[in-house]
Amino acid sequence: MDRIDRQILRELQRDGRLSNAELAERVGLTPSPCLRRVNRLEQDGVIRGYRALLDPTAVGRGFQAYVSVVMAQEDRPTVAEFERRIAELPEVVEALRLFGDPDYLLRIAVADIAAYERFHTEALSLLPGVARLTSHLTMKQVKEDAGLPVETAKAP
Repeated sequence: MDRIDRQILRELQRDGRLSNAELAERVGLTPSPCLRRVNRLEQDGVIRGYRALLDPTAVGRGFQAYVSVVMAQEDRPTVAEFERRIAELPEVVEALRLFGDPDYLLRIAVADIAAYERFHTEALSLLPGVARLTSHLTMKQVKEDAGLPVETAKAP
């Protein structure tokens, strides 16, 4: 991946709806080689897809919480069932398995605190293998996901 590929990635992370002509102009290429590069980045799996960023409040998911999960049981079948059930819950918009304590970190998006309380009681607390759930309620979003940095690492 060269400087131009990284520039293409930066531009597409800023605005995934750029036309190929606009993208080519921004990175200093003509449209044909720019499209070839984008296609190669997609085929190589560097660009995994495109999607719209939604306003959580506008779609009824304005309340977010992060939940730390400590497992009581971490045998393979219990972990597999826990992860399968988490993947099926639309309120869980992100789930990470961690090294150390806690075992998982979940990002939950629901309408409000009452909806969160119901979800916690009726779904999260019933998941297999869970020893403890700790809720971290968000006050405000300080920085939105701005995409991944695509600069190359520099040696000290």
